[in-house]
Amino acid sequence: LWVVRGSPPTYVLLWGIILNTAMGCFLRIFKDVETNCSIYTLWLQARQVCGIIHRAATSWNLSYFVSKWASVWETYAKVVKHMQQQTEKKVMLSGIKPSGDLTLGSYLGAIKNWAARAEEFECYYFMADLHSITVRQNPADLRRRTLEQLAQYIACGLDPEKNTLFIQSHVHQHAELGWVLNCYAMFGELSRMTQFKDKASKNADNINGGLFTYPSLMAADILLYQPDYVPVGEDQKQHVELTRNIVQRFNGIYGDVFKMPEPYIPKVGARIMSLTNPEAKMSKSENEDTGRVCLMDDPAVIMKQFKRAITDSDRENCVRYDPEHKPGVANLMNIYAAVTGKSYADIEREFDGQGYGVFKPAVGEAVVECLRPIREEATRMMADKAYLESVYRAGAEKASRVAQKTLRKVYKKVGFVAL
Repeated sequence: LWVVRGSPPTYVLLWGIILNTAMGCFLRIFKDVETNCSIYTLWLQARQVCGIIHRAATSWNLSYFVSKWASVWETYAKVVKHMQQQTEKKVMLSGIKPSGDLTLGSYLGAIKNWAARAEEFECYYFMADLHSITVRQNPADLRRRTLEQLAQYIACGLDPEKNTLFIQSHVHQHAELGWVLNCYAMFGELSRMTQFKDKASKNADNINGGLFTYPSLMAADILLYQPDYVPVGEDQKQHVELTRNIVQRFNGIYGDVFKMPEPYIPKVGARIMSLTNPEAKMSKSENEDTGRVCLMDDPAVIMKQFKRAITDSDRENCVRYDPEHKPGVANLMNIYAAVTGKSYADIEREFDGQGYGVFKPAVGEAVVECLRPIREEATRMMADKAYLESVYRAGAEKASRVAQKTLRKVYKKVGFVAL
């Protein structure tokens, strides 16, 4: 278009016919393979420009062409801007298992930070239901929690228009690449995973193969989307390191197939511990953690949990940040800092000279007000099943297009015959 802008009207009309026809052919190709949703959208927008020229050309209506010229260049500018945004954005991906109710730890450690990144990153977030079945699940409860988790994701600020939200089992490429990567993860690496040892000790009657090899599936979850960053808690960093080992091993054999992902660990609220056992991470399972706070808990339940939170026997200057000697207090300060935005020094000044009888209810009240709008919006959304279905269907379609591009390349590299 820039080339023909200064050309005589006849040449412009001729080019409009040629470009519009060519783009129609390309659109049919992209619709079949759709290797990248943003490319497909770009072509749709670009064809709008040429469609105007084509209509003017077929009718030889120059007045129509002139009247629409401003619209042509306005649309062209949008196309260029869209292309620049897509090339500039880096990719980020993460997911949480719907094996229990989402907790305050899930929100402060991960989901709260995700919402703010949509403007900077191309984000993919999913309900990791495939990972959930390494521990026996009640099927009805798993389905319910999966939809509840999606509703809570959106209520926490993850806009489906800006983020790709999907259910892991809806994108078959996860399981397929997971098997391939199993063949490039070493036995010794998998056996050193601390979460395998932890889960195996808690589920001695169900130490299954999936529990041992799930880090390979986690690597597939990540690598299908070629992300630059993976937001994880400190306890999940080991899995990203394993993924990086697999990338290095696979790329060393077949060339640059996977992008090397980097772990992204937030500084505040990155790891929220149990209120009754500050040495352990807050768990989504009630059987594993009586000191958890769930996003959908009533305010009275939340206040009760904080009032019975473990601290220590200090009487003077008791509210101070000392994770080594005062883990319970440090955990409460972590939570208070994350929901209020205050620094540890500010919190120490605020509660200087006051005991835990004042501090613990104050933390509880701050959490209640933080979670109130999330609980109300998630409850409203769960009543609209049609909307939730539209979100996870659209998310799965986009995720599958992107994932298939990576999987196709992997299958070609390892020697599978294309269908």
